[in-house]
Amino acid sequence: MRVLSWLYPGLGVKRWLALVALAALLLGLGVAFSVSPGTMPAIAAAIAHALRKPDGTTVPRWVLALFFLLSGAALASSGLRGVSLSVARALAPQSAEGLGEALYVRRNAGRGPRLVAIGGGTGLPVLLRGLKAYSGNITAVVTVADDGGSSGRLRGELGVLPPGDVRNCLLALADTEPLMEQVFLHRFSRGDLAGHSVGNLLLSGLSEVTGDFVQAIEAASRILAVRGQVLPSTLEHVVLVAEMEDGREVRGESSITAAGGRIARLRLDPPDPPALEAAVRAVLDADILVIGPGSLYTSILPNLALSGLREALRRTRALRILVVNVMTQPGETDGFSAGDHLAALQAHVGRPGVDLVLVNSRPVGTERLGPYSAQGSSPVAVDAARCQELGVAVLAADVVTRDGLVRHDPDRLARVVLQEALRRLTPAPRQVIDYYYLQERLRRGAQVGGAGR
Repeated sequence: MRVLSWLYPGLGVKRWLALVALAALLLGLGVAFSVSPGTMPAIAAAIAHALRKPDGTTVPRWVLALFFLLSGAALASSGLRGVSLSVARALAPQSAEGLGEALYVRRNAGRGPRLVAIGGGTGLPVLLRGLKAYSGNITAVVTVADDGGSSGRLRGELGVLPPGDVRNCLLALADTEPLMEQVFLHRFSRGDLAGHSVGNLLLSGLSEVTGDFVQAIEAASRILAVRGQVLPSTLEHVVLVAEMEDGREVRGESSITAAGGRIARLRLDPPDPPALEAAVRAVLDADILVIGPGSLYTSILPNLALSGLREALRRTRALRILVVNVMTQPGETDGFSAGDHLAALQAHVGRPGVDLVLVNSRPVGTERLGPYSAQGSSPVAVDAARCQELGVAVLAADVVTRDGLVRHDPDRLARVVLQEALRRLTPAPRQVIDYYYLQERLRRGAQVGGAGR
């Protein structure tokens, strides 16, 4: 019955299996015509007799052997390719490279360079969405300082860690049906649940059932078929505190951007909470460490306010890349340049902090900037000279979306990060094939991306 299951309707493989069977027959005939006449099978002898010339002579056996062997090989190649593509489209609809490509991606997702991305908010998922197309060896370290919206309510009412940023990163790394993603993002509009998303409620429920937020994330990861892993930066219930340049102290992530004024320093309350050990190990073991994109003071720096992660950032041998936002953020980075972003990071983690600053090089059309200008937001100026004075090189690349919201394009950003990392990294002997394979995927991605411009 298992063999017959290949003949079920709708699988899209029966025609290709028939082609493979025909190819096997032709190859068999080719072999038959290759042997001496005395040992030639009856069917081959009958075919040779049927193909006699008008004068009664027969076609040379070597000609018939070559014809059937070449025809059989061509049909076998076409049939096997059709079978592999049909199976690949069923198992991995996003793969257009065939069964071998789909199997390699699934079986070797955890190989290649170890990628760690630090941040939160809406910026980090953009990077993760791009990276997952090229690797599954990804760890996202996410802030848990959020205290607004649904996450803030669940945090206050149930005593759970805020799930919102974690949920967004899980969905960014998910390999699941679009409907499941829509369900996770769905927000109730009525009753006591108004404003809550299904994903936030599920993570909160899993946290109560398992008694552990990390186990809740692991369970949700299995549901969503996540590529890589998502880790909270700490399991402590922390409050983000901003010390403003005018001397004020503002408590709470959601209050900081509304406070106005320039932020001088961030800290966490309670003081010096422990970083999640798994997150620290991931940073120390990383080959590529990406900080951002995202809200500088409320998504990125809360992670690095943890002394464990801050020390790991200094000790890691990874290539450390700071991805600067395309636009300034009102109430948080008003008027900031790329150098200002770097200086703020170094003020909290020390110099140089990172090895490379990645900025957008493509100008944004004025027609797209109108809504941002009305909110007091503008493109982040690239002051490469200042970044170099701070001890960090600048990489300018075309990483912005072409229309709609002015933000990083997931695929362009991921390709630039990975290409630059592969240019600088030296793979271990056992990683040479994986690095080569990743370079080939990036090259094909660049060709597809270029064709879509």
